Amino acid sequence: MFFHTQKQSNRKREELMYASYEPNSFELENNSIWSFPERGSWATHDSKYRGNWSPYVPRNLILRYTVEKELILDQFAGGGTTLIEAKLLNRNIIGVDINPDSLKKCHEKTKFDHKTAGKVYIKQGDARNLDFIPDKSIDFICTHPPYANIVKYSNGITGDISNFDLDNFLYEMKPVADECYRVLKPKKYCAILMGDTRKHGRIVTLSFDVMKIFELSGFYIKEIIIKEQHNCKYTERWKEKSILHNFLMIAHEYLFIFQK
Repeated sequence: MFFHTQKQSNRKREELMYASYEPNSFELENNSIWSFPERGSWATHDSKYRGNWSPYVPRNLILRYTVEKELILDQFAGGGTTLIEAKLLNRNIIGVDINPDSLKKCHEKTKFDHKTAGKVYIKQGDARNLDFIPDKSIDFICTHPPYANIVKYSNGITGDISNFDLDNFLYEMKPVADECYRVLKPKKYCAILMGDTRKHGRIVTLSFDVMKIFELSGFYIKEIIIKEQHNCKYTERWKEKSILHNFLMIAHEYLFIFQK
């Protein structure tokens, strides 16, 4: 009797432990407008890495476009959000970033035990040249590149495209797109989140410029999702400027789903 009660107690403790590694409530998105006011803080997720996306985004994408044990690539791994979700959902993932500080963060964030955990491979590398990944070996690409130099993630790292101005950023996104096409298996999907910016008072359609680059590399567009932005760090400051200079604040990003 005591042994049976102890077993039940241990099982309950284990269930509570693993419950903290899942969102309290989750429903797969089924339309083209996504909004996550509560960013998501299960497992090891947090919002300390500037510009990282809500874990609800990669969770939706991974569940919709992959099955367990398939191999995912995130070549702009950043703070490790996609890597955490892949591991939780029992997918294997290669996380690449050019910035060693980001890779350190990725190692810290994915160092947890889970009952059905996928494998996480972390490597320093350049998204424009993934020569360590064989052709047609990736089942899904799920990534959130920087938006040119809007947020600079490093200082002095050669090849870090977060330090490039708009024109150079777009030029360097072509080899990124080519590498995506090369490593992805035929008929598989590539998901990229991109936002726009404003220059000299006018909108710069950075997102659709990137979309066109991926189409030139051979992809065709499967879905365009509008993702609402929440809890942006500089919202209040930009709100004052928008009133003063009569412009609308950008409060959305585009999530492009490409197919090879």
